[in-house]
Amino acid sequence: MSFTLITEQSSNFDNLEKMSVKEILLGINAVDKTVPDAVEVAIPQIESLVKEIVVRMKNGGRIFYMGAGTSGRLGIVDASECPPTFGVEQGVVVGIIAGGDKAIRKAVEFAEDSTEQGWKDLQEFNVNENDTVIGIAASGTTPYVIAALKKCNETGILTGCITCNPGSPVALTAKLSIEVAVGPEFVTGSTRMKSGTAQKLVLNMISTSVMIQLGRVKGNRMVDMQLSNNKLTDRGTKMVMNELGIDYDKANELLKKFGSVRKAVNSVK
Repeated sequence: MSFTLITEQSSNFDNLEKMSVKEILLGINAVDKTVPDAVEVAIPQIESLVKEIVVRMKNGGRIFYMGAGTSGRLGIVDASECPPTFGVEQGVVVGIIAGGDKAIRKAVEFAEDSTEQGWKDLQEFNVNENDTVIGIAASGTTPYVIAALKKCNETGILTGCITCNPGSPVALTAKLSIEVAVGPEFVTGSTRMKSGTAQKLVLNMISTSVMIQLGRVKGNRMVDMQLSNNKLTDRGTKMVMNELGIDYDKANELLKKFGSVRKAVNSVK
């Protein structure tokens, strides 16, 4: 099998060390502007995956993101933000990184090369046919991810992927692939840049659209968000104010009593 590793192609810029700071920044910004357009091309692929995820989550399923390095960290970020943003329980969206939690902060050598550990990591969560496992790999060649997706396919678990190399091994392995061809990086091969940005945008789209479909947003507001700090409590209070047409103090009282915007509003309506 052969495919083009677009993410490893030489940058369209050269002699970076001779550039001024402004030239470097303008160059990075210029290539970053192309990322949303590349994501837009992949929207039909994203849509297909989201629809399948929603069906499974309505039956108690979960989302698992799997990746190594930057890709793994991005999955963990998205997963960790779902409970406070949408009020879902911990463990409904899970991020798994090659090398374990210590790899979140510090690279673990050769962790991504294991063809056995990914499936072992998934088994710790009793992954099942209601779940969806999404491999995140900019290169599309990460053994840790590919091998885990293969095992999921064998056991009837829906697999997806987010990659920046169309036709890559991970794209050919996943049942529903999202391929965002962002092109060469500003610094050759530095996929934490454009590729990482593209992956973050896609992850935002997946989790947000899924949660909206599951009823976790009302109108345009995060009515189930966790009230974990003063800023969010103030935001929630104002939501209750606007929804019920009451003053701040009364809204704040209801919010603190019932613990969420949704419950506070429903207590009156």
